Formats: sequence, C-alpha cells, structure tokens
Amino acid sequence: MEWWWQFILGLWTVMPIWAGDELLNICMKAKPHKQEPSPEDQLYEECIPWRDNACCTSNTSWEAHLDVSLLYNFSLVHCGLMMPDCQKHFIQAVCFYECSPNLGPWIRQVDPSGQRERILNAPLCQEDCEQWWADCRTSYTCKSNWHGSWDWSRGKSRCPARAPCRPFPYYFPTPADLCEKIWSNSFKASPAHRNSGQCLQKWFEPAQGNPNVAVAHLFASPAPSWQLSSTLLSFSLFLPFLS
Repeated sequence: MEWWWQFILGLWTVMPIWAGDELLNICMKAKPHKQEPSPEDQLYEECIPWRDNACCTSNTSWEAHLDVSLLYNFSLVHCGLMMPDCQKHFIQAVCFYECSPNLGPWIRQVDPSGQRERILNAPLCQEDCEQWWADCRTSYTCKSNWHGSWDWSRGKSRCPARAPCRPFPYYFPTPADLCEKIWSNSFKASPAHRNSGQCLQKWFEPAQGNPNVAVAHLFASPAPSWQLSSTLLSFSLFLPFLS
C-alpha cells in the first residue's frame, strides 16, 4: 500500500507542471517562423516586446512594418493611405502573430501533413479589440475577411471587383467583428480585461514583462489546478478502502 501513497505524493509534486507543457514556449509551423523561440536583440519597433524570446527574426520584424509587407505581399493601403494609429494596430498584430511563443494552446493544423499551422480563436483582451476598432474607424477597407479572395493580378493584394472601399465600421460594425472576422477567427474577442490573466495582449510594454506567458499556461492546462487537486484528494481518501 505504501507505493500508492508515494505515487500520490509524486503527483501532488508535479501537478503544477503536469499537463500542457508541450503547448508552451513554442513556434507554429508557418512561414517565416523560427523552429524554436530564442532571443532576438535587433527586433524592429512594434516587435521589440518579444526580443527576449521570439519566434521571429529581425528581418521578419522589419518586413512587418512595410506598407506592402514582404511577408505576404499584402498591402495595408489597398484603399488608400491608412491612418497611422490604425496601421500601428495591424503592425502590432503581425508582430504578435509572427513573434509570440505563447500561442501554443490555439495552434491548429492547416493541412493533414502537419507542416502548416495557424492560430484559431486566440482570446484578445477587450481593450485590445476596442482600441483597434476605435483607431481604425476613419480608415478604409473593402473586405471583412482579409484571409482570401483578393485580386493578386499585379503581385500584391488589391480589392476584388465590385468590392467598394468603405470606412472600417461598414465592414466591422463592432470591435468584436474586427477582431474575429479580419483573419478568419484567428482571434476571438474576449470579455476579459488586460492584466486579468485570462486574455492575450497583442502588444505590451517590454519593461513590464510578457503577460501572455501566464495566459498560455492557464489555457494549456486541461483542468484548473483546484479541480486536479480535488480529484487527487478524493482518490487518496479512497485508498484505505482498497487495502
């Protein structure tokens, strides 16, 4: 019977790091992500928060800041000049997607071979979605889903025929619409607030540390720690009846 108690004590010891570790501190399999996260001292402007541990290179971070990104030949100015505050949000979102090693719980395979991955329903904090939408209200676009159906005939994204340029609220009536529709539900609008530990921030002050590390740990766990604790406690109380 003694070995049962040693087993239970061992589970109690490792329980905080027991499950979900394979989803933590990883890079998705997608161009141009690195295979593993590592420090990058020369990240550019809005990508700087991830310099201590990044899935992107310095070249990727620079390309993320171009009006016509070399990463995907995608043009942010497909409906004319985008307002600087609005453009800043998109650059931050690209840096977040390319550089963050804390997206593991939301990584999904794109094809059966497992060689291409994306994120799905990563929960962005309420303030992130609201500020993004507010700062883009006076900018223009011609589509609500930027993942496909563009005109690539000239080598970069252009509005498809009969897709009129309108202010962002025309295609995205609410902040949640913008966060969730813009890239085919890559993001989910969370009701949780910044620094709650329950949602992701697409940008943060580097000096304050990366708040998304704790959020990834939370979502990587298959069950809350209290639930695992109660299960182990119930099992340990039942053990005497097995002897």
